[in-house]
Amino acid sequence: MKNYIETEPQLKAIEVKDKFWSFYQELIRDVVLPYQEQILKDEIPGAEKSGAIRNLRIAAGQEAGEFYGQVFQDSDVSKWLEAVSYVSNMEGTGRLEESARQVIHLMELAQEDDGYLNTYFQLKEPEHKWQNLLECHELYCAGHLIEAAVADYEMSGRSTFLNLAMRLADLIDSRFGPGKVRGIPGHEEIELALLRLWRVTKEQRYFDLAGYFLEERGTDPNYFAQEKSRKAWMDPTERNYTQNHRPIREQDTAEGHAVRAMYLYTAMADLAAWTADEELKAACVRLWKNVTEKRMYITGGVGSGAKGETFTVDYDLPNDRAYAETCAAVGLVFWARKMLGLDLSGKYADVMERALYNGVLGGMGRDGRHFFYVNPLEVVPGISGEVPGYEHVRPVRPKWYACACCPPNIARLLASLGKYAWGESRGCVYSHLYLGGVFHSLQNGISWKTVTDYPWEGRIQYEVCDHEKREKSALAVRIPGWCSSYSLLVNGRECTKEYEVKDGYVSIIREWTKGDTVSLHLCMEVKRIYANLCVREDAGCTALMRGPLVYCLEEADNGTGQNALLLPAGSEIIERQKSDELLGDYIGLEAAGLRLKGDSKALYSDTPPRAGGTMIYAVPYFLWGNRTAGEMRVWIRET
Repeated sequence: MKNYIETEPQLKAIEVKDKFWSFYQELIRDVVLPYQEQILKDEIPGAEKSGAIRNLRIAAGQEAGEFYGQVFQDSDVSKWLEAVSYVSNMEGTGRLEESARQVIHLMELAQEDDGYLNTYFQLKEPEHKWQNLLECHELYCAGHLIEAAVADYEMSGRSTFLNLAMRLADLIDSRFGPGKVRGIPGHEEIELALLRLWRVTKEQRYFDLAGYFLEERGTDPNYFAQEKSRKAWMDPTERNYTQNHRPIREQDTAEGHAVRAMYLYTAMADLAAWTADEELKAACVRLWKNVTEKRMYITGGVGSGAKGETFTVDYDLPNDRAYAETCAAVGLVFWARKMLGLDLSGKYADVMERALYNGVLGGMGRDGRHFFYVNPLEVVPGISGEVPGYEHVRPVRPKWYACACCPPNIARLLASLGKYAWGESRGCVYSHLYLGGVFHSLQNGISWKTVTDYPWEGRIQYEVCDHEKREKSALAVRIPGWCSSYSLLVNGRECTKEYEVKDGYVSIIREWTKGDTVSLHLCMEVKRIYANLCVREDAGCTALMRGPLVYCLEEADNGTGQNALLLPAGSEIIERQKSDELLGDYIGLEAAGLRLKGDSKALYSDTPPRAGGTMIYAVPYFLWGNRTAGEMRVWIRET
């Protein structure tokens, strides 16, 4: 078994001190995770009831009652636990960690003698365990529990939770696999979790079981139709929905439920990297190209279809009916990170960055207490969230959801951001994302300190702040695909032309000494972006980007009727430093534009509207919806 081309670092080797991201990580620690704990304990008035912790208490014999919630309710607890583990690297997390230990103890009490742990089936359908893998999320919930346990072990070194997870994984392994019961999860997740469990335990059975679940998918398209004890609300013959239409090695297009697909592709890329399987790698690359070149929103959102939260067809990317679930954007970040283990190409980090700064971050309000499940690119109050076909589009972020997968997913991703920013390969340190702080390389013994005000400014400085080995090694910094020009200085000396960009990275190889610096300056000019003309809704429109950030128009700045705004092709886009109590400090954009006005009140008229001058103001997409409810749009008509 071959190692990764590139390996992810341990979070404990990374200290985040970043002007942009530290705000969000501290928000996760101080607000989001305590708030989510209260939600899970049903302590927030007016929020959707969770019941998740109470379910555990009932299963543990500490309370009497009935199961409450969705079949996957347990997964909200596991994702919360995973995020708590990640923030434990920060100061001031003692109370959170104590709460997490109490929840883990509840899990110990609730776990059955054979290792089984799933409160839905323990409390509601104990006679139907493992009989409805299509709908009932047993393996999905097990996967999130395993991920949380691995994170806890990696961050704390304690094995209690890990042992609990291994008992559950061993039970699953004893039931499913070659020569045992045939089965695959209806919602992928356990595959990537088992690979994580294998990495920390080195137990081959977990690796083999992950491979089994992956390779078995699609080999019998009628598998789910043959399952007994299933409910009637889901059609098991809709094979695309669960990516069960073809074996994974033969799949060419992203199909079905977008989050399931992202988790599947993440595990496929992970397995392909560890096994150096070229056929599986080729399938990952085909699927990547289909998603990012034909089925991804400019924000990094994926899964445009509201019915079933699915991928639809190529170039079907409506703005006002977009689904683009937050969890799918999170999953795209996961997948992109694993693709870097297959192929050290900057295009994967580019998409990771796009999804992170736009599709993921926009899913959470700056107060850390309100969240989007769906991420549209156009909102019109009175239509969005009300008119049939638009019910899923919320003009404001709710406090919580009955199906609350997205908030804890955001938390666990942002809390573990460091492992997405850095990587190592054969003595070379890779800077995939620009993240202020310190990275301690285990391979070459160098500690890199990074200082930046990205994404507002394009200057990133790297400095050797500690050094153990006296030998040559490399620092590879990404040059984003959106960047039209850059400059590079080593110890203050201009050397841009001395190093070529290869696969999106510039590698500086030398014998480093303490105090050495590398300064990267990225041109952060505003760009007008145009969609492929096959995207019908965006023809004749432009979107504004500055660096990795997509911008949008909000009613708070531009008034109502934003569909009547026109941005002339020659109009200069001006950057303005802004500061707002609700939005914080940011760079806004403004330009001289036009607004159409009609004299006729008739529905149809032969009198053309008049165009009058107006200013157009844009804010970063991830900040939308933090002020008053109102219109929003990303794509602007250009004239």
